[in-house]
Amino acid sequence: MPDRIRLDGKVAVVTGAAGVIGIAAMRLLAERGARIVAVDRRQWDVQAAIGDLPAAAQGLAVAADVTREDEVAAYVHAATEKFDTIDVFYNNAGVEGEIAPITKYPLETFRKVIDVNVIGVFLGLKHVLPVMLKQNKGSIVNTASIAGLIGSPDIAAYTASKHAVIGLTKSAALECTATGVRVNCVCPGLIDSRMLSAIIEGRNPGKTPVSSDKIVERIPARRLGLASEVASIVAFLASDEASYVSGAAYTVDGGRVAS
Repeated sequence: MPDRIRLDGKVAVVTGAAGVIGIAAMRLLAERGARIVAVDRRQWDVQAAIGDLPAAAQGLAVAADVTREDEVAAYVHAATEKFDTIDVFYNNAGVEGEIAPITKYPLETFRKVIDVNVIGVFLGLKHVLPVMLKQNKGSIVNTASIAGLIGSPDIAAYTASKHAVIGLTKSAALECTATGVRVNCVCPGLIDSRMLSAIIEGRNPGKTPVSSDKIVERIPARRLGLASEVASIVAFLASDEASYVSGAAYTVDGGRVAS
């Protein structure tokens, strides 16, 4: 059966491109035919992240801090200067912050998490949407989390930020009503990643590492998710196969939220 989820010739901008989910998404989008603009804070990290992409992806690495409006405008300009357009925007950059109860959470760290996870997403929307609205087509996928759907101890800043991402997604989708621009988000659950490891370690400082069996007991699928499984949903939402999908929050969590 032919692969219907194709992105041939489309230009995809991916922020947080050097992280495990960003890399997985870029690889799959490129495999589906997209040309890639990779964005992350450090030039050497983002350059390495595009190293394995096929030549047809014409990978462009751009170093930018998503919390700085001038640098967000610069990565959008870099993409349109090279490719003339942006068809897909995976608004993915995010941080977990410190792992601590609210009563002990540093205000400076809380603000940093909000800056990256909320302001970064907002600025991406602010500067990419005009490009897409002008051409009357495009797909934006924001990275939220199941932490944006439920509460979770010791990561209040992260949880609050991901609730905000879902709200931004729905508002942006409605602002694009009657246009060819769609805005959705993915909500990963417990994904095998550096971020998950950091959260688990932060909740159990100085203790024997929590066994994977104990972690997956809370997941109906009885395993951790893979970055490639998040990427698959991103690729679907980016494609014309999702032409009637906007304002949605797709969980990729092995049934965690449903349990």
